[in-house]
Amino acid sequence: MKKWIVIAAALAAPFAHAQSDYPNKPVRMVVGFAAGGISDVLGRAVAITLSKQLGHQVIVENKPGAGTTIAGDFTARSAPDGYNIWLQDITTHAINTALYTKLPYDSVKDFTYVAMIASTPLMLVVHPTTPAHSVRELIALVKANPGKMSYGSSGNGTIVHLAAEMLKQAAGVDVLHVPYKGSNPATQAILGGEVTFVFSTMPPAISNAKAGKLRALGVTTPKRVAAAPDVPTMIESGLKDFDVVLYSGVLGPKGMDAAVVKKLNAAFAATVRAAEIQRVYAELGADAIVMTPEEFEKATLREIAKLAPVVKASGAKVD
Repeated sequence: MKKWIVIAAALAAPFAHAQSDYPNKPVRMVVGFAAGGISDVLGRAVAITLSKQLGHQVIVENKPGAGTTIAGDFTARSAPDGYNIWLQDITTHAINTALYTKLPYDSVKDFTYVAMIASTPLMLVVHPTTPAHSVRELIALVKANPGKMSYGSSGNGTIVHLAAEMLKQAAGVDVLHVPYKGSNPATQAILGGEVTFVFSTMPPAISNAKAGKLRALGVTTPKRVAAAPDVPTMIESGLKDFDVVLYSGVLGPKGMDAAVVKKLNAAFAATVRAAEIQRVYAELGADAIVMTPEEFEKATLREIAKLAPVVKASGAKVD
């Protein structure tokens, strides 16, 4: 019996050492969206400072497609050694649980929760030629033209789609949904006046609003954002409890060593507090979030419970 204990201890020793000196090589951080989106921009900014915190390079790798499920499947199948982590839009992750009839992984059980790092609002924008100058005026305009106006989204079941569905339900308006294949085509559609309104992610909304190419009517967070202090919230505009936030967080495969998770969580917390990251966040209209892995998991479960009914009401489904 003692012989087997000695052998087991000998086999475990290299693994224990590998965990204690983690990381001892570059870390890959997968992003489930194409280059240029807010998750990609956040990821690349964070990776630079995180590399300094960990003492090894953090490499961002884009694996877009299928509503981030390609990146999710890759992560779920990776070794739980801390060298493959996933910067996920947790809002999308929560939506996918209800949106997809069958996923190649369990959205909760097949991942290790590492760190929540940011929250970002959406911004309701219209083309400058649209006669509406406020959310109330937009609702009145759409009500006066039932079934004749449209909103664009980055695809069926995305948070951009669901935010517009929430507006549609709350205001009782009849408006057509026009899904596009991603955020960039949706942005081009509103810039070209192809649709009446879009709930845009912050970077293109802010830059185009400042350039006079779009008109910002509202933000989807309960409080106004520092990057656009003159833009009222949807709640201020009369839509009670309208609260839509993009949460960005980092997941790993299930079974990660607790010491590695703790080290990564601390490194991400220090990273998002760093002055250079705070400046990036301010430009993006994002807020830094620091949570324990346990708090992060509970927050994700709340998002799943919150968004599943909205997905169902929208009728969106992906098989």
